[in-house]
Amino acid sequence: MDMSTMAGGFFNLLGLELDEVSGDRVTIRWQIRPELQQPYGILHGGVHCSVVETAASIGAALWLGERGQVVGVSNQTDFLRAVREGELVAVGTPVHRGRSQQLWQVEITDVAGQLVARGQVRLQNLYPAADRPDPPS
Repeated sequence: MDMSTMAGGFFNLLGLELDEVSGDRVTIRWQIRPELQQPYGILHGGVHCSVVETAASIGAALWLGERGQVVGVSNQTDFLRAVREGELVAVGTPVHRGRSQQLWQVEITDVAGQLVARGQVRLQNLYPAADRPDPPS
């Protein structure tokens, strides 16, 4: 995976920064900004979901490497504590990595180390057409 491709577009829009990146652990840091808040002044839950998906996808793609690509098929994120300002850190780690799917867990904490959101993403491992078995007749 080309990290310059990953760290563009939506990644930049959210203002994310990669601190640690491997197929075993991904750490992302970002600042809460007014444009990421919902009308009540707290961080929008969609940002948490997006960061959870991003951390899991990067780690899963790095683990799978040149063998194929990954796509998220399920994202379940819980919002545990409202935050209005400051820096947040997301840490993603694998729960399961199999031939066809991966499951990653991501925890988001504030600067005090308090858990503010937690999510998990199930990803499908996609392989080149030449490596896929023929479907049953």
